[in-house]
Amino acid sequence: MMSVVQKQLDMLAEFQAQRTIVELDKQKLIDSVLTPEIRAQIADIEVEFSGKVEAVDDSIKVLVDAIKAAVLEGGEKVKGQYLQAVWVKGRSSWDTAGLKGYAKAHPEVGTFYKEGNPSVSIRKV
Repeated sequence: MMSVVQKQLDMLAEFQAQRTIVELDKQKLIDSVLTPEIRAQIADIEVEFSGKVEAVDDSIKVLVDAIKAAVLEGGEKVKGQYLQAVWVKGRSSWDTAGLKGYAKAHPEVGTFYKEGNPSVSIRKV
């Protein structure tokens, strides 16, 4: 089974590489039709808007932080016309290693142990 999955992972990496090549080829063709004048105009537009985007991003960050702080303090969901801020109770956790040790001396605790299903994430090597 592992050799099949290894082959599938290699195939997936190949597909991802192919997608990158297609995107690069597309950008190369786009770049080939842009005149130096158009490139200069695009560069000017990028410079003009970069400060505006950063200013809006800064405003968004400040507002998001304020909303999160208020909702955390209020302890409940707040719904706007287009967005909502959802308060989520903090996760509970146990010291698994400590409880397993305790369960050796007190086996009845083991009946309360539940383990979730495993999951898989695909990451670059």
